[in-house]
Amino acid sequence: MTQTEPKVSATVDFSVDGKHHGHLSIPHSRNDSGWGAIHLPVVSIRNGDGPTLVLTGGNHGDEYEGPIALMKLARFLDAQEINGQVIIIPALNYPAVLAGQRVSPIDGVNMNRAFPGSRNGTVTSMIAHFVQQKILPLADAVLDIHSGGKTMMFSPFACYHRLPDSDLMEQAKQAVLAFAAPVSLELVELDAEGMLDTAVEDMGRIFIGCELGGGGTTTTGTVSIAEVGVRNLLAHFRIIKDRPQSREARGLPPTRMMHMPDSNCYVISNDTGIYEALIDLDAPVKAGEAVGQVHFPEKPERLPAVYRAERPGILVGRSHKALVESGDFLALIASEM
Repeated sequence: MTQTEPKVSATVDFSVDGKHHGHLSIPHSRNDSGWGAIHLPVVSIRNGDGPTLVLTGGNHGDEYEGPIALMKLARFLDAQEINGQVIIIPALNYPAVLAGQRVSPIDGVNMNRAFPGSRNGTVTSMIAHFVQQKILPLADAVLDIHSGGKTMMFSPFACYHRLPDSDLMEQAKQAVLAFAAPVSLELVELDAEGMLDTAVEDMGRIFIGCELGGGGTTTTGTVSIAEVGVRNLLAHFRIIKDRPQSREARGLPPTRMMHMPDSNCYVISNDTGIYEALIDLDAPVKAGEAVGQVHFPEKPERLPAVYRAERPGILVGRSHKALVESGDFLALIASEM
């Protein structure tokens, strides 16, 4: 092994046809296991010469639609059904998923800020390094399934990023529309450095993201959106012989095409206290309208700090937790396209 090769190894040969369940082995020497390792499950399903779709869940450990939908897919999708390759990682930050925490309990690192990773880094960094070096180069497209976790709640949306490469952006947009979430969002990130999203896009590959609810749990609706969306992407990329199921064909309202014109779509707290949301998800918002307020329990006589929308639109995300600190996310406002 050279000094540039990942320390992480895989029991799955991604170049071999068929369906293979295995794991990544991440070295992790610790007090209770001196020569120990973490085994992170991975599945490769390969047949024919079609495109490769990489599917990840559990990038954050308290977001569950991805792990549930992808474990189901890994059990039921057979190699004979596909033309191409599907690489499934149901729990990308496996230690965080087992702990039910956003970031890894081992090193405190956010997987979605760890790319491109390092072979000599912490556990999270080594996982990111293997994915960057060995998985992403195989991919034509990547879907990373998120929700709001314990601290945020979203109106379920699939998203693509505004990119300088207009062709790549259009391909991502069409994939997002095929996913067929209630909202299809052109997204601007607050901090894109170190994200899996950015690593994929910098390689010139198609990236599809989604935020499917939150609160540290799932609903039948959000899991269904994930399952149908994954199947739709397999059809969209012609990996399976099927057509994407539109929302209209399923008797649902069409996807709402929305965008974030700038970073003023985010409402961020400058205070510490108890947050009271004043507008529900999916409600229209006027510029200057109060979306929430922070109360100060240590000074009941003090009036709350009111937070207002800087632009009109629809409330598609909000804080799920009531106790907030300065710098915390409070609300996300998107505009119809």
